[in-house]
Amino acid sequence: MRVAEKIELNVENERELRVLSKGRRIEARIQQRARVILLAAEGWQNKDIAVEVALDRRQVALWRQRFLEGGIDALRQDAPRSGRTPTVTPEVESKILHVTLHSKPGAATHWSTRTLAEHLELSATTIRRVWQRNGVKPHLARSFKLSRDPNFEDKLLDVVGLYLNPPDHALVLSCDEKSQIQALNRTQPGLPMKSGRAGTVTHDYKRHGTTTLFAALNTLDGTVISMCEEKHRHEEWLKFLRLIDRKTPKRLTLHLIVDNYGTHKHPVVQDWLAKHPRFVMHFTPTSASWLNMVERFFRDISENRIKRDSFTSVAELELAIDLYIADHNARPKPFIWTASASDILAKVTRAKAALANAQR
Repeated sequence: MRVAEKIELNVENERELRVLSKGRRIEARIQQRARVILLAAEGWQNKDIAVEVALDRRQVALWRQRFLEGGIDALRQDAPRSGRTPTVTPEVESKILHVTLHSKPGAATHWSTRTLAEHLELSATTIRRVWQRNGVKPHLARSFKLSRDPNFEDKLLDVVGLYLNPPDHALVLSCDEKSQIQALNRTQPGLPMKSGRAGTVTHDYKRHGTTTLFAALNTLDGTVISMCEEKHRHEEWLKFLRLIDRKTPKRLTLHLIVDNYGTHKHPVVQDWLAKHPRFVMHFTPTSASWLNMVERFFRDISENRIKRDSFTSVAELELAIDLYIADHNARPKPFIWTASASDILAKVTRAKAALANAQR
């Protein structure tokens, strides 16, 4: 008659096995295996252990042997199983990725799971799994724009320097216009949000005119100087500069970060600036509006106040904007610029290299 090999436990192993056999957060199957080993160490026979822990005698013998060969760690995991032979071999996966990344269907700009499955005579599920496993998303595309400004680096260093190391006895104001804000009146009332359903707005609307928001974001404390006007010509821009002049302490130099819009460089504006030397203009590179911090504020007011609301007139829209900015200024919170100029330049250099390689 075969006799099971004796199991002897040291104090540390016995303590750990007792924790595994009784722990509330331990899986039931791990608890069961730990009890098998503890009973075996007490000298119980396999058939008696099997009755005690509700296992087959052969399973008890298996876990005794696994413990002898691998210790407690062997109890925590099942032995590897052969399983079903994978239907997607490395060669097939490589072919799917190569076709996805380096070719296009005849009548479309990108592959879908179904069109690629039909092309390669595979299932759409197989294509989807390979794409997910490799992080490939042909249905997504992101926009980009690389600045071709010949003075890009100088302007970048100038603007980022103001953010990271602002001058003493001065204010740094990030300024811009958000034009063509539409007063849209939804044709029907939307449904409110409730559990399991998002709030809704109708896709159709009536237009009741537009307004332009002029804003100057104080990069030090996050407050905003603003006004709304029907147009955004150099006359309105000059009016906004005069508003900034009135709203800020006269003793401070004002460093204004603006884009290259023509109204900012109009001769009338230049003449006014020459008579007000405390205004120092800093222009962002062309096609680099992301360097102007006020754009972040424009995104917030669009998402939080304008985009999902309904307005019956321009006056109602402008009132909503004014109330939002008043609330913002009551509890201002500055945006913190963290990217250094060297990091941005390195990223732009990599992007230009990638674009050049793609055009070859």
